[in-house]
Amino acid sequence: MSNIDQLRNKIDEITIQMLNLLKQRTDIAKQIGEIKKINGLAVNDEKREEQLRVEVSQICKQIGLEESIGKKFLNFLLNESIKVQSNEKQTHLTIFHKAKALEQQGKKIIHMEVGEPDFMPDPIIKTAMAEAYDKGLVRYGPALGMPALREALAQYCSKKFGSQISKDNILVSPGGRFSVFLAISTLLNPGDEIIIIEPAWPAYRDCATYVGVKVRNIATTLDNNWEPSISEIENTINSNTKMIVLNYPNNPTGKVLSPNLQDQIIEIAKRHDLYVLSDEIYSEYAFSNWKSVLSNNYPKSIVIQSFSKSHAMTGLRIGYSITDPKIIEKMAKLQALCITNVAEPIQYAALKAIEVDTTQNSKAVRAKINAILREATSGDLKFANPDGAMYVFAKVNKPGFDGLEFTNRLLDHGVAIAPGEGFGNYKEFIRISACQDEKSLVMGMKILDEVLKGL
Repeated sequence: MSNIDQLRNKIDEITIQMLNLLKQRTDIAKQIGEIKKINGLAVNDEKREEQLRVEVSQICKQIGLEESIGKKFLNFLLNESIKVQSNEKQTHLTIFHKAKALEQQGKKIIHMEVGEPDFMPDPIIKTAMAEAYDKGLVRYGPALGMPALREALAQYCSKKFGSQISKDNILVSPGGRFSVFLAISTLLNPGDEIIIIEPAWPAYRDCATYVGVKVRNIATTLDNNWEPSISEIENTINSNTKMIVLNYPNNPTGKVLSPNLQDQIIEIAKRHDLYVLSDEIYSEYAFSNWKSVLSNNYPKSIVIQSFSKSHAMTGLRIGYSITDPKIIEKMAKLQALCITNVAEPIQYAALKAIEVDTTQNSKAVRAKINAILREATSGDLKFANPDGAMYVFAKVNKPGFDGLEFTNRLLDHGVAIAPGEGFGNYKEFIRISACQDEKSLVMGMKILDEVLKGL
């Protein structure tokens, strides 16, 4: 047998050993997950993970292994543990699907769990889709999106956000969620790290974990008015950190960063050469001094926008990314592979939707939030008045309160809300969505209050 065959056999043997060890590790991770579940502990343990990173760094130096490779391998293992321990984690979508199943059985549900405007899109959308058919816009198109729509979006965003944007900076995608997935999956590699400021929309974590990217959390608190710590962000960054996610106005808290704090975060990203993924789909519902990340003119920022919230076009699935043309090119290649292009009638409807004055939509959502705030008079609910978006994220001041258990109990009374744990380690919180008519919201809040009193 040649030397190369002997070496190959040795590699095969080591690979099999590693797989057996991975199986043992995964089984232990499952056991740990069960214990965490029973004791109400968070899936992530940042302190323990950081301790392990230090040990891995030391071992890499001792054995002569490149540290970045060692940490990427560690991130893979940590992600696998998180996956097996998060299988049963329930979010707002879990409650939504349960609520829909109950409705199919004939039960009436007040939906306060999802961020879906209850008003219809402007009639111009209906007319536009019919026009698209008459114009023959029912064919394959460019993966980037219709040139006319991208040009119109560039002009609209340049005016709205005070930045110089061309159509080359625009990629049209089927909804903001897919735009987030494209950015994470094309710009990051397995073992890379992404920083997410929590509480946060769960899709950021889910997209990252799916492609093997390690999530590092920056937890914010109600007591500190949901302000992220600049020093904590700095201390979380290492050689594997490649991206930080911003979402303001925030889902679920409604928080808007002060311009100064946002500028500090962008400066940190510049110093460390990080991508900044800024989900700004709630910008139409900003009630305080909000500004787009676009105003920072940072080439490695990717801003996500959508017609879902601002124009109530959730089911039409159309959003767009605004970023450097080189990043657009990468994202467009994957989009072409996955979906070819967004349906032309939907793109044409979006083109016409740009002309719509959405001021009344913004006023309506704010009135709905105010209705919830007026009804949230129970001493059991503690929250910060939202600066924007369409939610109230409230802490329930009851000993041993479990948001998931409560949301399932409330569903039995005909009201659907979201458990806080879907947005991070916020078991004592609930998210209430202002996406019903005011009469329904008032009724839902009264039922919620009654069920709370009965705990």
